[in-house]
Amino acid sequence: MNEQQSSLIHRVRPPQPAKPSDRSPLLLLLHGIGSNEDDLYGLAPYLDARFLIVSARAPLTLGPMSYGWFNIEYTPSGLVADLAQAARSYQLLLKFIDELIARYQPDGGQVYLLGFSQGAMMSLYVALSEPAKVAGVAALSGRLPAPVLDQLAAPDALRDLPILITHGTLDPVIPVAFARETRARLEPLPLALTYREYQMGHEVSMESLTDIRTWLSALLDR
Repeated sequence: MNEQQSSLIHRVRPPQPAKPSDRSPLLLLLHGIGSNEDDLYGLAPYLDARFLIVSARAPLTLGPMSYGWFNIEYTPSGLVADLAQAARSYQLLLKFIDELIARYQPDGGQVYLLGFSQGAMMSLYVALSEPAKVAGVAALSGRLPAPVLDQLAAPDALRDLPILITHGTLDPVIPVAFARETRARLEPLPLALTYREYQMGHEVSMESLTDIRTWLSALLDR
């Protein structure tokens, strides 16, 4: 069911907590450019049933059922991102997360983030600048957004923040070199960083999905 009584339209999958009185962990899914909230929602049956899953629609309308977090332009020198739009989406996403925390009161008062492509970039943007809101991040087939380098939280605030980066070695959209660069930039930080590559394109393979599920479930079992 789509919900509109908040900053972003979204779909919700209720959790199946071990005990009815449990406060459930909340997993927020952020899709890539040109997609919508139904895309990553399709992963919900494969993810831990203890999560209350929220799949958000990005705010920028690109076409019928096609949305993004910020525009990108193809130029002779490469892709150019609209950083002003990215900053606006970032602020809206922070507001949306606060709304989710207030409404659902998730376990620990934080959310887990899972983003694909542009959604992975937004997930890293939020987590590395506002880690107090985030319990962990799975960044799939993305890269480190430039603005976050100027907005990094203090090292102590980032300490032991779980981050999983997955990427395809055959990705034609965001080449794996960008993921490796992201890893190189994050390794000096005191994060709990996990990095994995797969022989796949710009996608979520069953092999990578199994690892993502295992990683997320392990965070709940700590």
